[in-house]
Order: sequence, then C-alpha cells, then structure tokens
Amino acid sequence: MPGELCERLVELFRWVDPGPGSSHLVSDVSGWWRDPETLAALGPALVAPFRDARPTVVVSPAVTGLILGPLAATTLGVGFVPAHKPSDGRLPVGPLTWARSAPDFRGRQVDLAVVDRRLEPGDRVLVVDDWVATGAQLGAIREICAARGASFLGVAAIVVDCPPDVARDLGVHGLLDADRLTAGIAS
Repeated sequence: MPGELCERLVELFRWVDPGPGSSHLVSDVSGWWRDPETLAALGPALVAPFRDARPTVVVSPAVTGLILGPLAATTLGVGFVPAHKPSDGRLPVGPLTWARSAPDFRGRQVDLAVVDRRLEPGDRVLVVDDWVATGAQLGAIREICAARGASFLGVAAIVVDCPPDVARDLGVHGLLDADRLTAGIAS
C-alpha cells in the first residue's frame, strides 16, 4: 500500500497560484483530506516506522497537524496532544510549556505551546506533520518534550523537503520527497 498511497498523494496534490502580488505558488493538499481511501491510509503509513518505538502520545503542530495527528494516534491506540500557536487566537486554559522555533522557510519564528497536563514525564512522543521544510517548528516541539521530561522519538511526515542533516537530527521519516511534487514546476 505505501507505493500506491504515494502515487495517490502525488496525483491529489496541486500547486496553486494565489494571484496577483504573490511571488510563489502555494501547496494545496486539500485533495488528500477529501479522498476517503487516502485519508484512511495516512495514519497507518505514517506510524509504520515508529511502531517498534512504542509511542505513548502523538503531538502535532497546528494547523494541518490537527488533521494528521489524530489519524496517527488512532492507528497507534494512543492519545493526541496539539501544539498550539498563539497566532491562531485560541490558546487553551491552564499552564503551558512554550518554545520558540528557529526561523522557518519564510524567516519567521513561531511560538508553540503544549498544555502541561497533557504531556507527561515519561511520555514517548511521536511528532506528526504534513510537510517538513526546515524542521523549525518540530525542533521547538522537541524542546517542549525535553522540558516536560518526555522522550522525543522522531517525526512522521507526508512530505520531506528539509536538508538531510535536519531530517537525521529530528529522526524524520516521510512518505514523499518534495522533489516528487515539484517535478512539473518550472523554476
């Protein structure tokens, strides 16, 4: 199934021109969420490399991670914890553990927070996201895990677009290399 799933992910993906004033195309992954077979296959495919590590919880950054994280957690039979961003305007109530990311692909630093009571010392954390470009937000989640006494197991992603040393450092396992999605785009 992983080979078939990868082909289907490429088929359902689109680059979109957001219109005048934009200097770049934007990825449209909404086809992945609309296709029921693809959606059903994502959780098992993402967690496969991490099953033997026995994660106890899945953590994902908002926004797209809020779709993928629960799929992965359900597959593993574990819970899910969102990593919130204050930019979404909805922070949970209670003590939070914060970390600021290194600059991302746009040069911005992102603050992320996890509710303390949801990430416990001794948890074995699998981080799940759709696209890893710089690994900046994932590094911040790793810092949150360390601050909470949880073990960071690595990252499961659909698309890997980060440098190989970043992927090694964060333990990134992806379903697709970004080159498969950019093959038809003129530079």
